[in-house]
Amino acid sequence: TIKYIDPTYMVRSVKANAYDSAYASALAEHAVHGAMAGLTCVSVVRMYSKTVYIPIHACVTHAKRVNPLGRWFGRMAFTTGQPRFEPAGFKYPPMPKDDYLKKI
Repeated sequence: TIKYIDPTYMVRSVKANAYDSAYASALAEHAVHGAMAGLTCVSVVRMYSKTVYIPIHACVTHAKRVNPLGRWFGRMAFTTGQPRFEPAGFKYPPMPKDDYLKKI
């Protein structure tokens, strides 16, 4: 028999550490403060060591693409202990050249 493990469950199976818990708690507190202040359609994020409210439409205007061979993905995989899921000999297609950052 073949056992299929959905990769999305592998990422979530890593137990949160103290930093994750404190970060999630801080985001939750800021979200409640924003809601009680009457803010709607915003997302709470950390940018440059500051907690800020960003309009939802600014978060979803462009699809975020992560280079699976890049530094950001490598750090995430190392930190979470996530194994590589690609079959032997798999090659990623080249990332598209998005100029959307120039428009911001």
